Amino acid sequence: MTPTPVPTSATPRPAARCSELAGELSVAEQVGQLLMVGVNSAGISADDADILAKTRAGSVILLGNSTAGAVAVKRVVGHVRDATRRPHGVKTMLAADQEGGLVQRLKGRGFVTIPAAVDQREQSDRQLKHDARRWGRELKAAGIDANLAPVADVVPAGMAHINEPIGQLRRGYGSSPEVVGAKVAAFIEGMDGAGIITATKHFPGLGRVRGNTDYVRRVVDATTVRHDPALAGFESAVESGVDMVMMSSAYYSRIDADHRAAFSTKVIAKMVRGDLDFTGVVISDDLAAAAMRDLPPGDRAVNFVKAGGDLLIVGDPRLASAMSRALRAEADDDPEFAAQITRSATRVLAMKAGRGLAPC
Repeated sequence: MTPTPVPTSATPRPAARCSELAGELSVAEQVGQLLMVGVNSAGISADDADILAKTRAGSVILLGNSTAGAVAVKRVVGHVRDATRRPHGVKTMLAADQEGGLVQRLKGRGFVTIPAAVDQREQSDRQLKHDARRWGRELKAAGIDANLAPVADVVPAGMAHINEPIGQLRRGYGSSPEVVGAKVAAFIEGMDGAGIITATKHFPGLGRVRGNTDYVRRVVDATTVRHDPALAGFESAVESGVDMVMMSSAYYSRIDADHRAAFSTKVIAKMVRGDLDFTGVVISDDLAAAAMRDLPPGDRAVNFVKAGGDLLIVGDPRLASAMSRALRAEADDDPEFAAQITRSATRVLAMKAGRGLAPC
């Protein structure tokens, strides 16, 4: 009887190969893999192209609403890819916010109108999964790799009209954690079936706040606790294989009153990595948004990575160079931080590899 071959170290596991690939990148290239820089979905300017090249940005998000259709978006995607580098064959990841309703950035010929989450909630889980797969295929056809969705925030029934970031914009799946969890899972599984990377947001939830972190400097949730039933949507997302968990920029006074969630080791290390047992990519919300503007750009980047974050959204490309410099400088000064940069780059590369964007 022929014995079954035993795997040896000569054939490294995918995670090990991605770790090796990360180690082959220069510090500047590793830092680039941690940057998701925003450009206008209508087109990329010469200045933005220069920033993408100089920062070695490994991911780009298309911002602003476009009704130009899939062909035009694919053209913009091509220009973005031309402007970015491919260190050791690692491709650029293109992302968009395609939740549905008021947050559907890409529209026009080739993109169907996606209903808001409050309307998606009325569909069966099976139908939502089917529809999400169709929406994902449209993104894939336009050259988009990642959809920064779905929203897993639970909005209490009595707060829908005063909750600015989610309830007022009809972005949430409702007030029932169980329902939210089911819809989040269906959306993720549908997108995954189309080969699209997903990011559930905004951990540990923006459903109980009033102000919108996009426009308000200090937003505080004084209700949510560490093991909160309202976290069911995020738990469901992780169980469904979500690629990224996006951190909220709000404060959670009953969890960590001194740090925003995005800068809190109590939130990222203990809750996301510990309680949820999430091993994928932790992504920030926009570090250029109002909630972050009390800190210099470099401090925002360093604080996020020190707290355990991996991928930084930089909605204003003019801030990307300062963030890149700060991360590289901190890595030069602190060997442990440099190792943390490598670990984060490894997680990003592993995520990319799962979608054919990295050779590891």
